[in-house]
Amino acid sequence: MFFIGLGTAAPPQRYEQRSCWDALRQSAPFTQLTPRAHAILKKVLCGDNGIDARHLALNPLEEVFNLTPDALQARFTRHAPTLATEAARRALEDASCAANEMDAVLISTCTGYLCPGLTSYVAEQLGLRENIFALDLVGQGCGAALPNFRAAEAILKSGRAKKVLSICVEVCSAAFYLDNDPGVLISACLFGDGAGAAILSAEPLPNRRRVEWKFTDSRLVTTERDTLRFSHKNGMLRNILLPQVPQIASEIAGNLFTESLVAAGVERDQITGWILHTGGRDVILALRDKLKLSESDVRHSSAVLREFGNISSPTVYFVLQAALNDRVPGGLWWMSAFGAGFSCHGALLEVGK
Repeated sequence: MFFIGLGTAAPPQRYEQRSCWDALRQSAPFTQLTPRAHAILKKVLCGDNGIDARHLALNPLEEVFNLTPDALQARFTRHAPTLATEAARRALEDASCAANEMDAVLISTCTGYLCPGLTSYVAEQLGLRENIFALDLVGQGCGAALPNFRAAEAILKSGRAKKVLSICVEVCSAAFYLDNDPGVLISACLFGDGAGAAILSAEPLPNRRRVEWKFTDSRLVTTERDTLRFSHKNGMLRNILLPQVPQIASEIAGNLFTESLVAAGVERDQITGWILHTGGRDVILALRDKLKLSESDVRHSSAVLREFGNISSPTVYFVLQAALNDRVPGGLWWMSAFGAGFSCHGALLEVGK
């Protein structure tokens, strides 16, 4: 399987973390929080947490305080199809492909629910064929991109498709929640909105840098399910984020990486590029320590985090695009993402020079 086109999209509204703090202090929900909650919010939004700004589907920013089930659902319904379609159009343009060349479309999300799913809306807006195979994938959290790619690989290998459109889209601002739980508060300060899309093909495109999916593996550690997941409260999604997430994520990701190298017959020094889900500053630091990475190794993940925050499942599309644009040396690149479950996924990409 080959990546022959990439596209990303984010809302045009960019909000610096300090602006988020200023708006929050003047909001009605802020007055209902404890002094400890105020201190947590100020520390995350005004301190050095690796995020300068986030792109949010909010105009004005104060829309974020309309925390009712109907308002949040309307936000997802309005913005998720638009972001997904915009990313897909850019991926099609990057691949010099027409929409009617797509044989399948796979869309992953966890921040909202539609029935029919997002594939219906994106197919309509892009003008995909009526006989396209459309698959909506939900419930995989921040790690969803790699299972999405893996499903595309299976479809391509079956011979039932030649080109697959892969999309991850998250409107995290449609899943914000505020109460005095530290994990809930930190989540509201970390996540941003965006979408990523890839055109995946059984054959590479001539005259362009070759990116081939070579090996993949996953781990599902159900005993850690409650460390990172969504719950429901008052009719709304509420993110559970426990303090041990960086340690757990780095431990599982490190073990998966080591075991994958053995399974693939690859030496560690053959890895020339790192496409890692951002998570947050503490997650990146924990991954650096576990995988013995330099600041330069994670510079693209850190740059995406700094400009967009944690975009959840689309993150690795952004990081892969940044690494390709930066002309990271060819060879074997390690891509990894993790999320709810607790799940962790990894893949080896062989990238041309």
